[in-house]
Amino acid sequence: MSPSPTPAPLGNLLVSNELRSAYPDVLTAPAIAALQALTPLHAERQRLMTERIARRAKRFAEHQPIGFLDPSALIAGTNLTVQQARDGQFEGSPIPQDLQRQWIQGTGPATKPRADLASGIRNVAYALLSGADGWMFDGEDALGQVDTMSLDNQRNLKLALALDPQFLAVAEPVAAEMNAWAKAFHGREIIADWRKQLEFTTRIFRARGLHLDDRHVRSADGSGFSASIVDAVLYVVNNHQILRDQGRSIVLYLPKIQTAEEAAWWYRMLAALEAHLGLPEATIKAYVLVEQLEACFQLMEIRAALGRRFVGYNTGRWDYINSVADAMAWDPTFVNPNIDAITMTYGYMRNYEDRVRRCVNTPDQNGNYALWQGGMEPNIPVGSEAGVAAGMKRAVAGGSREQQAGASGKWVAHWKMVHIVRPIWKNVGAANQMGREFPRLGYTAQDAAGLTLLEPAPRTVAGARDLLSVALQYGNAFERGFQAAALKPAEFFGNDDVLYLMEDMATGEIRLSILWEWLHKAGQFTQDDAHTSVQAGDALTPALFDQLIAEEYAKLLAARNKDVHDDSKYTTLPIAREIVQRYVYSPIKTPWYVDLLNLNLNNQDLQCAIARIEVYQQSFGRDGTRLTANPDPVVA
Repeated sequence: MSPSPTPAPLGNLLVSNELRSAYPDVLTAPAIAALQALTPLHAERQRLMTERIARRAKRFAEHQPIGFLDPSALIAGTNLTVQQARDGQFEGSPIPQDLQRQWIQGTGPATKPRADLASGIRNVAYALLSGADGWMFDGEDALGQVDTMSLDNQRNLKLALALDPQFLAVAEPVAAEMNAWAKAFHGREIIADWRKQLEFTTRIFRARGLHLDDRHVRSADGSGFSASIVDAVLYVVNNHQILRDQGRSIVLYLPKIQTAEEAAWWYRMLAALEAHLGLPEATIKAYVLVEQLEACFQLMEIRAALGRRFVGYNTGRWDYINSVADAMAWDPTFVNPNIDAITMTYGYMRNYEDRVRRCVNTPDQNGNYALWQGGMEPNIPVGSEAGVAAGMKRAVAGGSREQQAGASGKWVAHWKMVHIVRPIWKNVGAANQMGREFPRLGYTAQDAAGLTLLEPAPRTVAGARDLLSVALQYGNAFERGFQAAALKPAEFFGNDDVLYLMEDMATGEIRLSILWEWLHKAGQFTQDDAHTSVQAGDALTPALFDQLIAEEYAKLLAARNKDVHDDSKYTTLPIAREIVQRYVYSPIKTPWYVDLLNLNLNNQDLQCAIARIEVYQQSFGRDGTRLTANPDPVVA
């Protein structure tokens, strides 16, 4: 355990003296002043999170599906009615010049776990030299939170966006490394002038969601404080001047929004930040990740609530699947198939994507459309020749499908994928696909049913092993600081024909949600399995779950250090197993896997982890209270 740092009262906040001394360039006086100015919004954010859990509990108790809003109702936090939003009777945003073409956006954090500056800031060099049209530097699902990673992330971004000499000294050799790889893979270099290349990519930042507390800034009473506010403040305060001096937009990605009222909170919070800094209102622009089923029932309303900030939606796969599983946990008939069967063309995913593209192509009152950024491409071109060829074929096919469906671009999880996928849009040539003609959104019972539509697909023991293996590996990686990690099921360790995929927090969430679903709803397998003697029609039982987790865990203990770090096998891996077991067995479904992982960051004591998990589950089971404050304030 880390010793407790000295709390430093700063008005209505606490930040340790040690952290302020270690990060004077991040926790600056202007940043602290802005945090203090925005603290009143923290209480409102807490109310919104309490209401989230209450809606969820009501659905579970009353077996009540999510529905569309009353068209005559006022969107909370705005002066618009639901019908006005649906009709486009609101003022949206023209798309800034540096967002007009976003064929490929890369994603990833600006640092590495427990890395010194020169090593961690290499992440930013890869990003800005990659040739991606935009790069979403992550403060959320892909950014580890051990120790002071979130502050290292902000420091590296500040240095890199200002093209500080410390960053440039790293960027030049990184460019040479990238060119050497490209010559071997593509037969050509991808960076002609590394200094000029650094200017190409649009800078974007993803703040943490409303459901998370920061790990270093606390409320004056010692309770948690909104990570959304901390992330937005530190990024904007520390970088707005250099971005504006360079003629760039200030752009955020907003994750995990569930309702238009929550979107309206984001608008007010960012407006308060702009007012504090003396920036014109709506200077800060925002994409929204459509990661929650409830949000898909309020797409036009969310867009209207963000008004002149809103530039587009992103359709990420994993978080959305998780939200559907969680929202339908009360329904014993809703049981997902194998995770690899839930593609973007599957049942409810197909309908979700269709609603997003219809929404962004509905004009506002001034004729403005919005962008649709396609989802994540997790493949990495590392493996056998045959494995890479097959993986890249899948990646190009997936990108081509999204381009033809109307997406103006997509995400990739690794810089090596940029020049593989970007030509799909480059060859077409159009900067974006805004304004393509699609039918207006409908709000019928049939439209609602389509958002939870299941279709026949396999549910197998091999699929359960995949869910378990990657969930265990992800929990272990998270506890070591790797919230983005290259993973694959243990069954394929050593098989270079099966590629590692870049996975972040979302993939852990959905895997445990599906396992919980299969166990508590007696999900029936669709195929026989010789090893376990399971026959088609049998359900996932506690005994079978115990057998599978024991076998998959044994494979991880026996794995090479390349696949499962040896120094984690008797430290963080047992804690990951405990979390997985307790989550899946709990009769009350835990809303977020990340909650249990966050409680155990920087902890390698299994008995301590067991106690923390128990306290969390008792608290949530008693009255829906999630324990989200950092139990171990970190010393710099």
